[in-house]
Amino acid sequence: MAKNLVDVEIITPDRVFYTGEATMIEFNTTEGEIGVYPNHIALTTVIAPGIVTISTEGEAVKAAVHAGFAEILPDKVTLLAEIAEWPDEIDVKRAQAAEERARERLEKKDANLDVMRAEIALKKALVRQNLKV
Repeated sequence: MAKNLVDVEIITPDRVFYTGEATMIEFNTTEGEIGVYPNHIALTTVIAPGIVTISTEGEAVKAAVHAGFAEILPDKVTLLAEIAEWPDEIDVKRAQAAEERARERLEKKDANLDVMRAEIALKKALVRQNLKV
């Protein structure tokens, strides 16, 4: 590993989504947004649906990451994600339809509604759409 870089690995159940080095990685946790530079203190946290930004010297790449766990070490960040998607892998019309379904479920306030599940579905749909903007 080069000086002032941190190894980054994003793994999903389907694939190794990303492997590389970064000057910084930013992503959402259940406690809020976090930015990780090289030599960060060791930390384990829960990933919340959001956009992950991997900054390298001169550019930044973004992807949607939906839930999972992150292990942060001084020289490596590993995201074990439920789902990770590049912008070109996202179907905007499908995400818009998912947003509409989630909003309808939340507005109905059915007694059998799993509110948390509907809210997570809504958040995932919005993350996908925001990444495509």
